[in-house]
Order: sequence, then C-alpha cells, then structure tokens
Amino acid sequence: MSTPVRLTIVLAPWCPHCVPLSVTEGGRLARRLKVPLRLLDIDHAAQEKKADQLVRRYGDPAPDYLIPQVFLEWADGRVQHLLTGFSEEVPRTARAWTDLLRSDWLRRVVRGEET
Repeated sequence: MSTPVRLTIVLAPWCPHCVPLSVTEGGRLARRLKVPLRLLDIDHAAQEKKADQLVRRYGDPAPDYLIPQVFLEWADGRVQHLLTGFSEEVPRTARAWTDLLRSDWLRRVVRGEET
C-alpha cells in the first residue's frame, strides 16, 4: 500500500488562479493529506525546468500550458495529476478546488483506502 508523500503546484505569482487561490487551497489539501506542499514557479529558471518536466510527463501539456497544475506524489514513485486551472474566470478554478476538496476520492485517500 502506497501513501502520499508530497503535493506540488506548478504556478506563477502573477496568475490570479494561482495566487492566492491555489496556494491557499493547496495548503488545505496538503494539511488534509499530511504531506509537504511544494510550489514550482514557472517564472523562476530552476523551478521552471522542474515544472515543465512534471507537466510534460504527468499533466496537461501544451506549448503554453495552463496553470496552476496540481500533482500528488506517492511513496511508490507514482505521480498523480489532480487539477488544472481554467482559462475562464477565477471562480471556475475555485469550483475545481472545492470539488477536489469535497471529493470521495480525497476522503478515501485520507482514510488510507486509496493507494
């Protein structure tokens, strides 16, 4: 059985879907999962490379990909893409966070039933 080990959010500080919305909600999710939260800023050169690799391998890639993108890393090495922000209004991304935080999947993970 594998357990979550880290939550990562790919973001940019100028993006209203990212800051403060996804940083705040990502913090809530990380606390519920009892894992550290890692923020990868696409405007920071060293972090951008890691962010691009993560999105290309596990996320919703495009030449100019949408942010935020949220990933859960598991102890067995798996990386699970959880959320991509929407290009529409910020409330649409907020609804996606609400849906994730209220999901049966998250309840199962917190109870240790989802691996």
